[in-house]
Amino acid sequence: MEVIFLGTGTSQGIPIIGSDHPVCHSEDPKDKRLRVSVLVKWKNKNILIDCGPDFRMQMLSNPIESLDAILFTHEHNDHTAGLDDIRPFFFRQGDIPIFAHKRVLDALKKRFEYIFASTNKYPGAPGVIENVIENKTIYFQDLEIIPIDFKHNRLQVFGFRMEDFAYLTDLKSIEEEEVEKLDGLKVLVINALRIKAHHSHLNLEEALEFIARVKPERAYLTHISHLLGFHEEVEKDLPENVFLAYDNLKITI
Repeated sequence: MEVIFLGTGTSQGIPIIGSDHPVCHSEDPKDKRLRVSVLVKWKNKNILIDCGPDFRMQMLSNPIESLDAILFTHEHNDHTAGLDDIRPFFFRQGDIPIFAHKRVLDALKKRFEYIFASTNKYPGAPGVIENVIENKTIYFQDLEIIPIDFKHNRLQVFGFRMEDFAYLTDLKSIEEEEVEKLDGLKVLVINALRIKAHHSHLNLEEALEFIARVKPERAYLTHISHLLGFHEEVEKDLPENVFLAYDNLKITI
């Protein structure tokens, strides 16, 4: 299994438009972050987790010839706004399977009504195959995918475990029975927004505490804002098995 970090930034990305914050003016490419998303490559299949507003540029930066499935964590703009840009894949492949909570599918249908239309559909619109996720194991081909249920403030969100890899973003609180699904991980990806506490995201201290609780072999921090600090400075102070993810990073599990 290979994981490509397509984007590692928060909802505004880095740099933020018009910001005078020093991180937004950094010349280090690792401090430039598109909206958060990963691509999981498994047995010649490409599984996308979230499809945000930077999806087109992410695909141009990481040439991908096929897209086999999309998993959505939740309905917020920075995780869903790129759905229309799957069109080049649709034109080559046909309808693309998407997996999401029913609430998220309903939100996508409101925003992208023309994609889901069953009559008089615009001929240039992409097509998708809907799959509802509940809090129980699902299968794509013969890959077991375990949803991890947690809260983003008061909003329900799904993370996903695939084999020894788990991806959790926009986490703030989680029940113990969900944490138990993360036993024995080789790689955990978890959000760490900034230094100061936040009402709907883990900050750095909370993310490190969560990693120590789960005990993966390696952990990568994502959904990072400019307020976390410069990549190089933050990473040198992390535990030896914890790393800051950055855009276009590729890891093998």
